[in-house]
Amino acid sequence: MQLLSTLSRGHQGPSSGQVVRALGPGKRLFAMRSSAARLRGRRAAITGMILAALMPVGNIPATAAATVASTIPVGTSPRNVAFAPDGSKAYVTNWEASTVSVIDVGSGTVASTIPVGPSPIGVAVAPDGSVAYVTSASSDTVSVIDVASSTMTSSIPVGATPIAVAFAPDGSRAYVTSGSSSSGTVSVIDVASSTMTSSIPVGPLPNAVAFTPDGSKAYVTNGQDSNQVSVINVAKGKMTSTIPVGSSPTGVAFTPDGSTAYVANNEGDTVSVINVARGKMTSTIPVGWAPDSVAIVPDGSTAYVTNSGSDTVSVIDVGSRMVTSTISVGTHPTGVAVAPGGSTVYVVNTFSNTVSVVTADAPPVFTAATPPTKANTGAAYSYTFAATGAPAPTFRVSSGALPAGLSLDTTTGVLSGTPTKAGKFTFRVTATNGASPDAVTGRITITVAKATVR
Repeated sequence: MQLLSTLSRGHQGPSSGQVVRALGPGKRLFAMRSSAARLRGRRAAITGMILAALMPVGNIPATAAATVASTIPVGTSPRNVAFAPDGSKAYVTNWEASTVSVIDVGSGTVASTIPVGPSPIGVAVAPDGSVAYVTSASSDTVSVIDVASSTMTSSIPVGATPIAVAFAPDGSRAYVTSGSSSSGTVSVIDVASSTMTSSIPVGPLPNAVAFTPDGSKAYVTNGQDSNQVSVINVAKGKMTSTIPVGSSPTGVAFTPDGSTAYVANNEGDTVSVINVARGKMTSTIPVGWAPDSVAIVPDGSTAYVTNSGSDTVSVIDVGSRMVTSTISVGTHPTGVAVAPGGSTVYVVNTFSNTVSVVTADAPPVFTAATPPTKANTGAAYSYTFAATGAPAPTFRVSSGALPAGLSLDTTTGVLSGTPTKAGKFTFRVTATNGASPDAVTGRITITVAKATVR
């Protein structure tokens, strides 16, 4: 039974003899990587290089770059991560340690560690930020964390070997996946009463679960040989259809408008794109080796996919459905989550016991670019150009000329000085930070009048 998704595929760790225990009734041991798997890894890497070389560069859209800004040590064998709605904290499940690391996002450090039920895997925070739910695979329960006190306050019995958990957008219920290679279910938790109220049969080996933004449907990935997504009608409380996707689907995420779902296919090394209205897979995006999870930024422009077999994250431009960059992270990346602001992504590295903090560079946008259009010789002049962007942009005069006596500070954007010559001076200012495209002002004309001598 595949319950840790990509862990069953194996991955090279610190030594060839190292093993990792996968979850399940038999608690089987899996080798990190066999010689055959190593050969497949090399072939996958070579294939990726060839495809990258053959890809027509002119078709790649200009997008913001993303880089690993820092790494945060957490507990042993971390698996998944979820942000609080206000973005102040992130919760990381540590499977082998049976704890949850609570990261203070502002400082980038673990603020506290919460003991939870054994073998925690999935984690989700309620929309109102009051509680966090953590699946405990070895005790068939969901641990309830009180966010305010950072303590586990109770546990909720659910189906056998629970894996993933997700809250409905309105926070009234939570879905928990559990099951085996022959059957699968979703346990429905009434959040107000903290009780399991029903069980919905779905496809075998249910793994990830996600609600559409309007809460009307939920998608459940069914791994290994089923290669499908189970679609649940939330109002009816039952599975109404299935959607064929790639090989061994694991992670799933919806675009903010609810029109599209992205599914990570662990053994297909691809992402399936589903048209939600049609209930059909419409395209396939090649990514890295053994993709595990997928997360989409709040504005819907970018998807991040963890590739557990190649220790990378694929960055997908949602508009073009193309991989625009690949980021190296820690060993065996599994869970991924985007902060509410959209500029920070947390990637859980299961074999490194860390979280990689990925920051997305944002292109500059002017917020102040209308300086006074009149000035006088001999009189001090000052105006500050301002632009958003990450990293902070710098400024330059990209065309025309400033009035004689004025200069532009490239770091602060301050245009200042004392004009020395009368006349009309037309120019443009550009803000740049390495993320495409640059921000450019319209034509700016400053008329300098000659000071009256009295």
